[in-house]
Amino acid sequence: MPLFETLSNALPRSLFTHLGEPATATEVPARVATLVRAREEESERLIGWVQLVMAATFAALYLIAPRPLDAGMSMVAPVPLALAGYASFTAARLWLAHRGFLPGWLLVLSMLVDTTLLLGLVWSFHLQYDQPAAFSLKVPTFVYIFAFIALRTLRFDHRYVLSAGLFAAAGWALLVMLAIQSSDGPGITHNFVAYVTGNSILIGAEFDKVFTILMVTALLTIAVRRAQAMLMTAVREEAAGREIRRFLSQGVADAIVRSDTLIEAGHAAERDAAVLMLDIRGFTRFSTTVGPRDVVQMLTSFHMRIIPIVGAHGGVVDKFLGDGVMATFGAVRPSNTAAADALRALDAIMEEAEAWRQALPGLGVSVPLEVNGSASAGPVVFATLGGGDRLEYTVIGEAVNLAAKLEKHNKAVRTRALTSAATYELAVAQGYAASCERLPGSSVAGVSEPLDLVVLKS
Repeated sequence: MPLFETLSNALPRSLFTHLGEPATATEVPARVATLVRAREEESERLIGWVQLVMAATFAALYLIAPRPLDAGMSMVAPVPLALAGYASFTAARLWLAHRGFLPGWLLVLSMLVDTTLLLGLVWSFHLQYDQPAAFSLKVPTFVYIFAFIALRTLRFDHRYVLSAGLFAAAGWALLVMLAIQSSDGPGITHNFVAYVTGNSILIGAEFDKVFTILMVTALLTIAVRRAQAMLMTAVREEAAGREIRRFLSQGVADAIVRSDTLIEAGHAAERDAAVLMLDIRGFTRFSTTVGPRDVVQMLTSFHMRIIPIVGAHGGVVDKFLGDGVMATFGAVRPSNTAAADALRALDAIMEEAEAWRQALPGLGVSVPLEVNGSASAGPVVFATLGGGDRLEYTVIGEAVNLAAKLEKHNKAVRTRALTSAATYELAVAQGYAASCERLPGSSVAGVSEPLDLVVLKS
């Protein structure tokens, strides 16, 4: 593989773009790449704050630690200068990160500054203590190089970890070569004791340091690469889940997410629930006089008004039935006040429907439209229907059938909202309070026996 291609794969690409491009940007939709970029921007701000904390910690340790007795007093102390320069650069970088502007070249420059300042500080020790150049290779400050490599793991991009490690390994190798060339003492030795106790250079020991830097870099790169893949999967699923939730009711989405087992067709749970049905009267005539876009606009204006009401009363929109809506209370999540909640929601919807009807002329709707509704409570089955890869949650039971029949019965008795006497009495027992007209012994199409009904809205 050519050297240029090797370097281009090792170093962060797109250096002159805002934060560089995500490593797998071509593998995900643009909206997911945007989410990933937002996470990367957060990571860069975190890295900046950590760097500032590191600089402050180093400064505090330098101030409180006793000065070595053998350190020269007349020379310029390099540590304060290095810390001041590093803190200034980090503060400027952090300021840019909070402004949302961190081009790739600045990230690479930041890694180079980290490495250069640290290695420059290490190199200065033999000057500060008036020792041979090999003396600098033994100072414990060397271990901070791993902190600067590990710092890059805070951003889920293995390329930056790899780059920081390569810079550090190359920098230390360069430091060793400079020490060899500048050595005016014993120079290179093959004696380990002489290396430990004197100012000589043991090539094997320095090779171990470079190898350790590369090994730690490789392990962190692999770990971050794996974490990056998990992040991309998580962000992709988060984005997909966020979009899918818009097509599902909140309760159904939560039931799917919190399920301990794989949801399959045939899953069912019995509930004591209430079902609310809505329908727009005059919709058929309206839909034949206007274009499809106007129909959708009208329905959207209606749904935007009623969906919040259903949710505010603890209900869940089960499905949109053309110009109708079916909502459930106590089916997705068990409730002891399902009947009362359904009737309260129906009352509020009837009031809002009147305001919506009066606003229709402003939307260009000249055909009179009315909203009818009904509610029925009783045992239902909250079930998963379908097969294979196509499943749907829905509610099945007599309460569903009766609610649909009562909604249609509004037209026969010229009312706008109906419920059965049994549902009304259950709702009253659950805290519902409203004085309503009764229709005893009503014959409802599709129901074999006469029913006692209650008019919620005439």
